[in-house]
Order: sequence, then C-alpha cells, then structure tokens
Amino acid sequence: MHVKKIFWSLFFSGLIVWASVAGANSTESTVMVGHFSSASPEDAQPRGWEPMEFKKITNHTTYDLVREDGMMVIKAHSNAASSGLMRRISIDPMQYPVISWRWKTRNMLKNGDVTLKSGDDYPARIYITFAYDSSRLGFFEKTKYNAAKLIYGEYPPMGAINYIWDGKAPQGTSVPNAYTSRVMMVVVESGGSNLNTWVEERRNIREDYRKLFGQDPPMISGVAIMTDTDNTGEEATTFYGDIIFSKK
Repeated sequence: MHVKKIFWSLFFSGLIVWASVAGANSTESTVMVGHFSSASPEDAQPRGWEPMEFKKITNHTTYDLVREDGMMVIKAHSNAASSGLMRRISIDPMQYPVISWRWKTRNMLKNGDVTLKSGDDYPARIYITFAYDSSRLGFFEKTKYNAAKLIYGEYPPMGAINYIWDGKAPQGTSVPNAYTSRVMMVVVESGGSNLNTWVEERRNIREDYRKLFGQDPPMISGVAIMTDTDNTGEEATTFYGDIIFSKK
C-alpha cells in the first residue's frame, strides 16, 4: 500500500473529529477510540469511524461489523485490494501514552516484505498519525509545511507509526517505511504461529515515538486500521477488536 497516501488521507479526506475527553485537562483514565464491541450488526460503520479510500485504487478492502467469538468486532477482507477505516481524533500521548487492542488474522502474505515497496502489504496494522507542530521544525521544513497548507488547506502530519503483523520480519523490528522515512513500521506480531487466535496487544506510544524519532511525540491526529494486499495481489482476512488509549 502507498503509505504516503494513507499519511495524507488521515488528515485531508474529511472533517476532523476532535475528542475533548482526550484533551489537556481530561481526568478520564482511558479514551475509547474504537468501541466496536458496543455496536450492533445493523450499523454500517462504528461510530466516529469513516472509510479511507484512494483515488487510483479501485479495489477496496471491505470492513464490516460482525459477531465473532461472541463479540462485535470489525472484519476486514482484502483480495488484491486496499483501503482503510479511520477515526480522526486528537489525543495527547503524553497523558494517554498506552494503546491496547486485540486482533485475529487468518493468514499471512507470502510476498509481503517490510523493506520493499512491492511488499508493503500487511494482513493487519494499526496506523497512528501525529499532528503538525511548528516549534519542532527548522525554517526550510516550515516552508514545506506552509506550502502544503496552501494546497490542501491543512498542515500534513508530522509523522506516523504503523504497528503491524508481518509474515517475515522478526517481532520487535522497527524500520522506516519503504515509501517515506516519516512513517515508521513496528513489527508487534510475526509469522503464523498465532493464526486464528485472538492476540492482545499493548504499546507505549510515547516511548516508541521517543525511540523512533528521538523526541517526545506531538499530539495524535488520527488512528486507522488497515488490511491491504494491493501490492502483493494476495488475500487476507483479519478481525479487529476494541482500541483503547490509557494513562497507564
């Protein structure tokens, strides 16, 4: 999947949904970003989430609310396809650094390769973007961002982290995306030993950002789930459970 398109789409393809509960003065211990378990099968999309599609890609991944193992979740199915499901939400990762979620995938991709553009497909990923912060940029970088704002009407994100389930790269691998170094790929699950099994994940975004980018993270501007197979031409099915941000 062309990560640059995802990177910009999470910021530009619709109205931003701001969550006041995640603001600087929030006293809540958690932020429920993806409350899929509270949805009903009749709902077209989970509340606050929207499709993320790309102009030059006509074959889209499908995302449906389904009951799986007694729980309402998102089922993603991709057959040589690509699109995502996203939520635009402002979260302070200094206050809510921990993201937790659960996912279950049915198969790995034979030709996926995190180091190559041709292999930049994953059966499962969580995509997090970080908002523009002018105080972190030099003159020339600010000029580029200001030019982008004139074209698109908004500043692009500062960077992004992808938490991925990869078929080959070892768990714990962290590398720049094959398309842009502003997106970092973090392998949280590897291989097929946990296929068809619900896996609980938990990451400290604040600490990951510090390790990957060498500074504290700016505000989070969006979260997306994505199962994509357009580069490899393969097929994948993954289930995504609730996505929660927390203070501890």
